[in-house]
Amino acid sequence: MAGDELEAGRTVSRGAEATLRAVEWMGLPALLKERDAKRYRPKALDERLRKERTRTEARLLVDARKLGVRTPIVYDLDLAKHRLVLERLDGPTLKQLLEDPDIDPEQLVRAVRAFGAALGRLHAGGIAHGDLTSSNVLFPDGPSGAPALLDLSMGTRSPGLEELGIDLHLVEEDLKALHPKSDALQRSFLEGYGEGNPTGAAEVRARARTIKGRVRYA
Repeated sequence: MAGDELEAGRTVSRGAEATLRAVEWMGLPALLKERDAKRYRPKALDERLRKERTRTEARLLVDARKLGVRTPIVYDLDLAKHRLVLERLDGPTLKQLLEDPDIDPEQLVRAVRAFGAALGRLHAGGIAHGDLTSSNVLFPDGPSGAPALLDLSMGTRSPGLEELGIDLHLVEEDLKALHPKSDALQRSFLEGYGEGNPTGAAEVRARARTIKGRVRYA
């Protein structure tokens, strides 16, 4: 696809690290993700960091799919321009489901459990997400379908227990902030997580509790 066609894409969001634009790729709906330059960083360092994070995200998105965790398909990678062209997935985010007063409670429980199972598979396969908020969990087929994990740009391969625990801690904090019955949802999430990561769940949960204690008394 010609560069000017990509440049013409409609801006969907502009975050701290990157800009997302809605484009078409080979006739398919797609998102162009481009890491923005940071003028406060030395140019050589900025260039290196943007390339590394773009490459890392592409690899982790592909690796996650190999583990059976849904993520956007990577259509194209352009390291020179710090760009990814990704499958455009529609559907509600977990945040939207948690804030929807009309959603069926049982349906929400199943969605949260499915999310827990997906994260468990990711962790069991040796990947930490690194920025696990409810806005980075999408349900392309609705709350009854499989969740897709978005934005693995802060993720790591072969993470330590601390990084896995942080993922779990972030989920707990998000559930608590967004839903009045967060305790029940947390239990459902952890049940799913244990299914996805049967051998490592207990240790990661213990570390998440330690992290919670440190944050509380910091």
